[in-house]
Amino acid sequence: MLSIHTEHTEFVKNVHLFNDLTKDQLDDVLQHAYIQKLDKDQILFSQGDQVDRFYLVYSGQIKLFRLSAEGQEKIIEIVISGQTFAEALMFLERPRYPVSCSALKDAEIIVFDSKQFLKMLRLSPDMCFILLGTMSQRIRGLIHEIDNLSLQNGRHRLSAYLLEQAGDADYIKLSVPKSVLSSRLSIQPETFSRIVKQLRNTSTIKVDGSEIEILDREQLEEYATI
Repeated sequence: MLSIHTEHTEFVKNVHLFNDLTKDQLDDVLQHAYIQKLDKDQILFSQGDQVDRFYLVYSGQIKLFRLSAEGQEKIIEIVISGQTFAEALMFLERPRYPVSCSALKDAEIIVFDSKQFLKMLRLSPDMCFILLGTMSQRIRGLIHEIDNLSLQNGRHRLSAYLLEQAGDADYIKLSVPKSVLSSRLSIQPETFSRIVKQLRNTSTIKVDGSEIEILDREQLEEYATI
């Protein structure tokens, strides 16, 4: 557990959830916050643990996941620097985490006290609306993902993901291992490998380790719409 420093304060001020706070409000929030470092694969909390904090990723990557009855891991979300998680749970009575959380790589997170933040929200209607907007965006993203998982096949999901990550460029450097990506896209590892091989064999993409080059964007876009 480490204290908040000036560089952390400046970082928090630029995050959407906090950037409309007054100086006094921000100081009050940070007075009850601290820095926590996580080693790769270290567990932050487990599914079913009681909730009394929410988090902001300062550096590294965090994964939120659930385990099936057979012990199979399903990655729900990958959280990167500048993103918050678990903040919506503070509104529930006696909340418990619906997922487990661990570090995908060495990470540094800022930990906030949920009760203290709720106390501030009761005095600031504007902040309540900001938080509602943030949660609404996340819900829309989850609905879009549910549509993809239930209505689209694995090739569609991977193609759409690659196009999203590439933007206007033709080169992508994967920030997570392929095994993690396949779980995030709900594709079995062997199916994921077959799809990548198919995309390579049709000269749609070129793969070199974690680096991917889009060779035929039109074909990839077609796969992403089928």
